[in-house]
Amino acid sequence: MKELKQNYVIAIVGTTAIGKTTLGIALAKHFKCEIISADSRQFFKEMTIGTAVPTKEELKEAKHHFIQNLSIFDNYSVGDFEKDALKKIKELHTKNNIVILLGGSGLYIDAVLEGLDYFPKVAKTIRENLKKELEEKGIEVLQEKLKKLDNKSYCTIEISNPQRLIRALEICIGTGKPYASFLNKDKKAKRNFKTIKIGITADRQVIYNRINKRVDIMVENGLVEEAKALHKYKKLNALQTVGYRELFSYFENVFTLDFAIEEIKKNTRRFAKRQITWFKRDKTIKWFYYDELPEESIKYIHLQLSEEKDI
Repeated sequence: MKELKQNYVIAIVGTTAIGKTTLGIALAKHFKCEIISADSRQFFKEMTIGTAVPTKEELKEAKHHFIQNLSIFDNYSVGDFEKDALKKIKELHTKNNIVILLGGSGLYIDAVLEGLDYFPKVAKTIRENLKKELEEKGIEVLQEKLKKLDNKSYCTIEISNPQRLIRALEICIGTGKPYASFLNKDKKAKRNFKTIKIGITADRQVIYNRINKRVDIMVENGLVEEAKALHKYKKLNALQTVGYRELFSYFENVFTLDFAIEEIKKNTRRFAKRQITWFKRDKTIKWFYYDELPEESIKYIHLQLSEEKDI
């Protein structure tokens, strides 16, 4: 490969359980570069099994950043990640013109590559009232409220995450406009690198089968025990996520264990549908089927690099 004049970030996106880690490692080894994880569920050191953190063997194959670097007790926002990830990318580019950015959290990927969206300020009392409503009536009531006010956001954001759900609702209520109407508008962020986006896809049933199999493996590897140890911290935002929330209901005798496991599978499939919806709106992503990787994606990347132009 010719010596590159510019710096690049190769972003790898796709649904959960589709094979992003495997491709990321293959590309990192090929280009002799390092990986930045943009999977917000994998930031927390207390959550290993339920977030499908790369194995020790995988982490040895390629250097990863932002894997289990935080505690569930830390307050950490997407804005914090944008700042930290850009700093790390700048540092890594001093050693190699290429960095891999990998993850299924579309908001975190977009924050690094394009910057965050602008939202007008709204009254603090709106958020306080929504939090009170969440505690008194449950998350389903807020989900239905968002569905009525902004169906587009209802179909794309992670509505099982109370923080993101309330954020969308407070914008809808405070501005009288859908949360989605403020997305991707007039982003001013300047980046000192070019981006190549790779998406991994598969037929819907293949994705669902991979998800079901992954959940079974998680349970075999000790997911129930991991969730049990975290149960007392269930109100923390980091634990408002699929794989833990359902097991918390089992520990509280709301679900049977078998039903909780089936709920994890169902809710993960729903999460995958939201990931698909999020990423499909980005027409700059080059999609590859999971079973034609990594060779075809490497060919595509080399073609893009060979045609490099000034940023």
